[in-house]
Amino acid sequence: MISDPSLGNVPEYTVEEISRQVKSTIESRFERVCIRGEVSSVSSPPSGHIYLTFKQDRHELAAVIWKSRANRLAAKPLQGIEYRATGSLTAYSGKSNYQLIVDRITEAGEGALLARLERLKAQLQAEGLFDAEKKRQIPFLPSVIGVVSSPGGAVIRDIIHVLRDRFPLHLLLWPVSVQGPSAAGEVERAIRGFNALDPSGQVPRPGLLIVARGGGSVEDLAAFSEEIVVRAAFESEIPLISAVGHETDTPLIDLAADLRAPTPSVAAEKSVPSRREITARLAAIDSRMISAWDRKAQQKTQRLRDLARGLPRPETLFAMPSQRLDHAAQSLAQAWQGLSQDCEIRLARLSSRLRRPEIISISGNRLSALSARLRPELVNIAGRLRRLEFAAGRLNAAGAAALDSKTRHLSELNRLLETLSYARVLKRGYAVVSGNGRIVTTREQARQLPELTIGFQDGDLQVDVKPTQ
Repeated sequence: MISDPSLGNVPEYTVEEISRQVKSTIESRFERVCIRGEVSSVSSPPSGHIYLTFKQDRHELAAVIWKSRANRLAAKPLQGIEYRATGSLTAYSGKSNYQLIVDRITEAGEGALLARLERLKAQLQAEGLFDAEKKRQIPFLPSVIGVVSSPGGAVIRDIIHVLRDRFPLHLLLWPVSVQGPSAAGEVERAIRGFNALDPSGQVPRPGLLIVARGGGSVEDLAAFSEEIVVRAAFESEIPLISAVGHETDTPLIDLAADLRAPTPSVAAEKSVPSRREITARLAAIDSRMISAWDRKAQQKTQRLRDLARGLPRPETLFAMPSQRLDHAAQSLAQAWQGLSQDCEIRLARLSSRLRRPEIISISGNRLSALSARLRPELVNIAGRLRRLEFAAGRLNAAGAAALDSKTRHLSELNRLLETLSYARVLKRGYAVVSGNGRIVTTREQARQLPELTIGFQDGDLQVDVKPTQ
């Protein structure tokens, strides 16, 4: 600062001095401030910094978010959205203006956040991230369940308690922040990290994922509506259940997940079946199977009884063969008698011819001639007779074997008939009612007959029928 007597008491400054004084005054006066306004412009140069302008009516305030802070933001500020920014004011002496150095920036008001979520929801829905046909089936009983949640909250305790009560299994927790600027990035890395595990590695790859958080405001649950989280849930090869907030809360991850649960406890219930329910179902199936086998056995037994009643009586079965045997024996006797008579007649004729010597002499000569002619043939006949005797022996053996086989078969049929005979039924206490030469099966038939015959195992009993009034 310099003093010129011609200027009186007005201090004189150089440009550099006044710029420093203004900068010092602004920084000391507005060391920590929080402003609220609509972002009118946003730019991101290659340096990684974010330059933006807050606007209210005709007033504007320049702001900058340094690269170190910008990398930790859950989402980049958008033009036209009202934000609440915290930081410090400083002057940029190079152009005689001032700006806000932003340390933290959040959307101002639930309405602005909901508007942004609606725009993001429409964009992702148009890309097909929420389509029902793209959702995966939740496994019936996964061997390992991966949980993405805070390690110190009540959420993980509720999940462990429900799983221990329903069906205990292996649980893997990937601890993350569930609120704040870094929450979205941590949740995204956890989902993709579980999917990157080697199924045959030392750390088992889960068969199901649960992303869980307790209830809260829209701002508290904002991390689970960020685009990176929603895309990670959609691209997960492992089926994923979303259990973020309460039943009335619907972050965008719920729409991209394969299944939405209203609470973390319900998510655990949907992850595994109940041991008690499975045991009860198995017991019911076992009981039905035993009942089915019993019914089948009873049906087969009844069918066998019905077939046994349909078989003829043994005496009826053997009546026709016995009759044919009698006829054959009678015919054989008659044939033998006729053959004997023919032989006697022929013998008598030959005897009468032998009484004439001339005939005997002639026959003797002829017989000698025939013997001389037939002597060579006798040798052949003897050989043939031996072969015939051998064949006859084999034929007799074969006939005896066939007869023995038929006899055994007939004995088996006889035993089967005796087993299935109604006589066996009579021995168990049943009786056969007949009348006029036919079986009586109803009471009405019995009333129409004057006399009935009741067959027991040891004989028949005649009874008179007395009609009832």
